[in-house]
Amino acid sequence: MSARNAVISLGLVLLAAYIAGSGFWVQTSGSWYSSLSRPPWQPPDWVFGLIWPYNFTVLGIAMVAVPRRLEPARLWPWLLLFALSVAAALTWSYLFYVPHALVAACVALALAALATAPLLWIAWQVSRPLGLALIPYQLWLVIAATLSAGYASRN
Repeated sequence: MSARNAVISLGLVLLAAYIAGSGFWVQTSGSWYSSLSRPPWQPPDWVFGLIWPYNFTVLGIAMVAVPRRLEPARLWPWLLLFALSVAAALTWSYLFYVPHALVAACVALALAALATAPLLWIAWQVSRPLGLALIPYQLWLVIAATLSAGYASRN
C-alpha cells in the first residue's frame, strides 16, 4: 500500500471513530444535561442535527481528496493534525458528559479548533472549494468551544 493510500485509509478510520465516538458519550437527554444553565448564544437543537452530518461528510471528502493532491512530505503531517483534532474533540465529549469536567472539556475543544485550523489551510492550498467547504467545520468548532466555555462559566 502506498503512503498516500495508507493516509487516506487511516484518515477514514479516524473519521469513523470520530463519528462513532461522538455519539458514544454525548447524552443530551439525561437529567444532568437538562439541569445545566445554557449559554444564551446556544443555537436551537435542530442546528446540531444539520451541522454534524455536513461536517462529517465534508471531513470524509477532505480525507480522500486532500491526500490525493498533497506532496508526499505533507501526507503524514496532514494525518497527524487530523488525528490530534479528532482526539481533542473526542476528549471533549468524554470530559463534558462523563466526569462533567467542564473547564477541561472547554480546553479540549479549543485544542480541537486549533488543530483544525492548519487542516483548513492545507485543504485551501490544494482545493479552494474544499477549503471553503471546511470553513463551517472550523467555525462550528470555535462556536462549540465558546459554548463549552459558557457552560463551564455558568455551571
